Amino acid sequence: MTIQSSDQIGNVIRNAVVFNVRNWSGDMMNSDSLIQSVQDFFAVLEERKIDYVLVGGIAILHYVEGRNTQDLDLLMAVSSLEKLPEVKVLSRDMYFVRANYNELQIDILLTQNPLFKKVHDEYSKMERFLDRDIPLATVEGLLLLKLYALPSLYRQGNFARVGIYENDIATLLHYYQPDVSALLKRLSNYVDGKDFAEIKSVVSDIQTRIKRFRNESS
Repeated sequence: MTIQSSDQIGNVIRNAVVFNVRNWSGDMMNSDSLIQSVQDFFAVLEERKIDYVLVGGIAILHYVEGRNTQDLDLLMAVSSLEKLPEVKVLSRDMYFVRANYNELQIDILLTQNPLFKKVHDEYSKMERFLDRDIPLATVEGLLLLKLYALPSLYRQGNFARVGIYENDIATLLHYYQPDVSALLKRLSNYVDGKDFAEIKSVVSDIQTRIKRFRNESS
């Protein structure tokens, strides 16, 4: 499945926001304005030749169906972010920035993080996407980012988000069957031993589920 236009991306984000009951109180954003913000934001990125890579839920939708998301996720250097004064930074730590562009929520993964830079440099490709050429993370790049994030999500006790990430991983593994051993070997350079053991255990569980699914559906 490939999303063909920024209108469709805007609709994905709009629907995720509108149908989230947590957003039903207070001032609701205008859904049409949200779609326009998506269109405008990608136009700005292109006009200013901003160096970025699209990741997260929207990027996953380029490869598989059934993903929902309320924001855009980008890999980007601090120097690129500084070229976007319209982007309002809400919070920031060493490797992550949460920001708004009008009504649009943007999560930026800073390439100061060695793994984020590796995905940006080596696990991305230009795709015809949103009616323009966009740098998009590959399946392997998305898997590296999702697996890298899992131990932290477990420590935070964020069960719902863990479920989303594990489902993303399982879906990409099922449909694309990448070289998991090679991915784990690459990832081992960016996490400590305890986190790596946990990631390997999760991947093993997912692979068992995929095998069972294939056996039962064949």
